[in-house]
Amino acid sequence: MATVIKSGEREFQENPGRIDYFRLLTDASRLNKGVNPDNLNFDIRQLNPGEYCSAYHFHRYAEELFMIISGTATLRTPQGLGMVNAGDLVFFEKGESGAHQLYNHTETPCVYLDIRTFIGYDVCEYPDSNKIYLIPSGEIFNKDSEMEYFDGERNIKERWDDLKNKERIRE
Repeated sequence: MATVIKSGEREFQENPGRIDYFRLLTDASRLNKGVNPDNLNFDIRQLNPGEYCSAYHFHRYAEELFMIISGTATLRTPQGLGMVNAGDLVFFEKGESGAHQLYNHTETPCVYLDIRTFIGYDVCEYPDSNKIYLIPSGEIFNKDSEMEYFDGERNIKERWDDLKNKERIRE
């Protein structure tokens, strides 16, 4: 079934939990119409003057595409800073080379379509703050606490002996 979302139905709302300088607005009309895609996620965003779209980040398992609908913003990527304007398409590949962040350096809102692939999960990395964000669980970890696979697993024999002593093995 096709769902049409008319431009006059736009209802921009601030994303919950945002802090100063990161007050991105998202059009709620998609959700209001019950559109909940499985693999192709999309939103229309409004980035007001002096705001950043998000923390500088990249996706390990998702590709992303921005189409600037109106306005202008400064785009940060691993290659540096550049301007994006109405009509521009910006593709972000998965991995570190696709890292990105928008900043509205102008006096007028920048509106853009944000399209992301979604395969049921993703891992976002934030190079500036050294965080890892697991999607969809919403868990956030500091990358400095990275561990080896067998860290904490050295006493397996004692653990099993304790289990055997506490429980009777079912046959």
